[in-house]
Amino acid sequence: MSPGALTRRGLLLAVTGISLYLLAPALIAVFGAFDELDEISPLWFAAMLALQVGSFSCMWGILRLAVRTPRWRPVILSQLAANSLGRVVPGGLATVGAVQYSMLVRAGVPVAAAASGITASALVVFATLLTLPLLALPAILTGVAVDPNLTRAALAGAVLFVLMVAVGAASVVWDKPLELIGRAAQALINRVRPHHEPVAALPERLLRERDIVLGVLGRQWWEALLLAAGRWILDYLTLIAALYAVGATPRPSLVLLAFCTASLLGNLPLTPGGLGFVEAGLTGTLALAGVGAGAAVVATLAYRLVSFWLPIPAGAVAAVLHRRRYGSEEVEPPPTPKPGSDAAMPGPPAGRSAPTTR
Repeated sequence: MSPGALTRRGLLLAVTGISLYLLAPALIAVFGAFDELDEISPLWFAAMLALQVGSFSCMWGILRLAVRTPRWRPVILSQLAANSLGRVVPGGLATVGAVQYSMLVRAGVPVAAAASGITASALVVFATLLTLPLLALPAILTGVAVDPNLTRAALAGAVLFVLMVAVGAASVVWDKPLELIGRAAQALINRVRPHHEPVAALPERLLRERDIVLGVLGRQWWEALLLAAGRWILDYLTLIAALYAVGATPRPSLVLLAFCTASLLGNLPLTPGGLGFVEAGLTGTLALAGVGAGAAVVATLAYRLVSFWLPIPAGAVAAVLHRRRYGSEEVEPPPTPKPGSDAAMPGPPAGRSAPTTR
């Protein structure tokens, strides 16, 4: 390993250590509530687990469409293994895409399909995540109250699913929605970061990335859109179930913003899988959503146990099964695209995390 690589790795480990040290109080508070999980009915944990299986299944469906393979096994095993790696390796998000690419190629997926498919799936999943806070904002600004009833919460999730699909479909059919979203996001970013270099040409970038997705998925874009919306809605409903399991009944629109905050924090490469950042951000935003401090901590622990910790051993098992079936032969990385080319590479677009982490 070169001195430069060693230096970068050392700096990364130092940043990770400092981040975990600063976030230690939040982590201690969350894990200190472990004994209180006994008060949650096993049926709630079964429901949360079922929702997470559904969410992961949506991810597998998106990736299967994007890499254009009829087989499920290599897709499932590679996604679980890469997802697990991103949660245990500091800065692992930078290598998750490459690991998943290698596993897919070893399983017989064509090089070009694996490279472009991973990028396209990352784009469509990340784009649907960005629509969630936009959909929650009108309900919050108008003070729409939601009856604290689980049936109503589930209905709210169904409405969000329809709205996400509608916004996504409009962005595929017409350029104007993406241009408006890009201008609004660009103005907001520049306003909250006045001392940084201003972001420019974001609408054009969104349109370009939309075209990459369409080029990879073709006429199956609507299936990927449905699966991407389902992936986030089922994950959101897992958090809702965790809150109801501890007796909390907050407004789903405010919980949605808490969920979006946690999901975005989970993509920070400073700690493995956003560890610490998600716990601190989720407990804080849930408190702002009207959840009591104690309930917010226990609900966060239950949600993270099902959505973050349990998939790690599942990924380790998937890696072993993949190695036994497809071997461990080294795979050459795909060629770097020429300047100005829109060729897709494995892993997420610049500045984004791979869709395997959650």
